Amino acid sequence: MIQQGTPLFRKTSFAFFAAGFNTFAILYCVQPLMPEFSKEFSVSPTTASLPLSITTMVLAVSMLIFGSLSEVWGRKPIMIGSMLASSVFCILTAFSSNFHALLVLRTIEGISLAGLPSIAMAYLGEEIESKSLGAAMGLYICGNSIGAVFGRVFSGMVSDYFGWQIAIGGIGLISLAATLIFWNTLPPSQNFKARPFVMRKLGMSLMDHLKAPSLICLFVIGFLLLGSNVALFNYIAYVLLEKPYSLSPTYISWTFLIMIIGMFSSVWIGKLVDRHGKQRLLFTSLFLALIGVCLTWEANLMMKIAGLGFFTFGFFGAHAVASSWVGQLALQNKAQASSLYLFFYYTGSSVGGTLGGLFWSAYGWGGVISMNVGFLLIGLILWACVSKIVQNMKKVTKIAETCASK
Repeated sequence: MIQQGTPLFRKTSFAFFAAGFNTFAILYCVQPLMPEFSKEFSVSPTTASLPLSITTMVLAVSMLIFGSLSEVWGRKPIMIGSMLASSVFCILTAFSSNFHALLVLRTIEGISLAGLPSIAMAYLGEEIESKSLGAAMGLYICGNSIGAVFGRVFSGMVSDYFGWQIAIGGIGLISLAATLIFWNTLPPSQNFKARPFVMRKLGMSLMDHLKAPSLICLFVIGFLLLGSNVALFNYIAYVLLEKPYSLSPTYISWTFLIMIIGMFSSVWIGKLVDRHGKQRLLFTSLFLALIGVCLTWEANLMMKIAGLGFFTFGFFGAHAVASSWVGQLALQNKAQASSLYLFFYYTGSSVGGTLGGLFWSAYGWGGVISMNVGFLLIGLILWACVSKIVQNMKKVTKIAETCASK
């Protein structure tokens, strides 16, 4: 097993940092372009969110397939193929002649992106020792956050001067470089054991995860987390374009730099997990996200930015804890469990992004905030449920060990 502090740990962490950067830069580069899509293609804000919502929905479904196939074909080859294909399709998206073509290419993009996130957590769970897993997962999510920030800021700024086509094409070229880094740096799997391709057994093992109440709670928490994140950042751009702010697209793109906070919170929370436990840190992260959403209600621009900061810190911290907790609670077929978590996670992006558009159209920014508060309150209820389940499991295990020793 790979241990923290070793050269192999640093190589593996750097490889997944590049992988997270690649995936999330491509996935979220269209988010700051929504107002431009509304203007150029004459579509509503809800429709303009579809290049992101459709991609995440297809990504969610495809991850279930890739996660199962990786149990048979192995981890690294699928991840490399995913990164390479997604980079190429990102470049092709820049040549979309109309909104329908853009949606078709972004749909294919969602399929090609799915091969990496569905397998990454399983690879780390198999190759990294348990004491170092929190730090490794935090660094991977750190790469996610930096990729998401870069994709948004780069596309927002470049599109303001050169158009959205150049912005998306540039992201694709940069992602190709990240793919080469991952290919050359990631060590081959040492602890992976291939399974024969039996669809019935793979389907049964997938259903076993859906029968575990603790895992279901974490899956739904992932759904609510990304749903609230995408809704918040999708429509804040429309708020800032209007009076009294009247900011330019370039200035609005800089607001996404707030997500750099996620780089620190995911790594920091990942390291604190071993000391304070997942239960306490998941609650703290969800509560901070809730406070952040409420602060964005303020009309003062600085308070809105501060609210985004609190939310981002809590969001990335909660995601780091919840995703690593899934890997710990799933004793078998970890790739499938990770795929299910991410299926719910990215489905939340699609649902939250589109549903947030309906709330925005009907009730304005207050409607988006109300939806997000509801999501996070449900997340806190589910946190209480999974904490209770895990505590009961520990009691049962302790009683069983005591009986066995006697």
